[in-house]
Amino acid sequence: MAEVEIGKVSDFFARPVVAGIDLTGSLKKGDTIHIQGHTTDLVMTVESMQIDNVDVEEAGAGVSVGVKVPDRVRGGDTVYKVD
Repeated sequence: MAEVEIGKVSDFFARPVVAGIDLTGSLKKGDTIHIQGHTTDLVMTVESMQIDNVDVEEAGAGVSVGVKVPDRVRGGDTVYKVD
């Protein structure tokens, strides 16, 4: 499986469990992503994504999005899209 870097985690919110991601590439609902960092190794499908608390289907480079995640992630973790 090829992985392409599409951003970095900028924030983590415990309730609801959401990662703030600064995108350097495109992301849409249904994409499989891999979040990897010093203590993070999480592969998941994007099921919920928001920009400024508004649900969106997709987002491009230069945008910050909130993505629901099943577990804790940390600022600085790298986000990859899995093909």
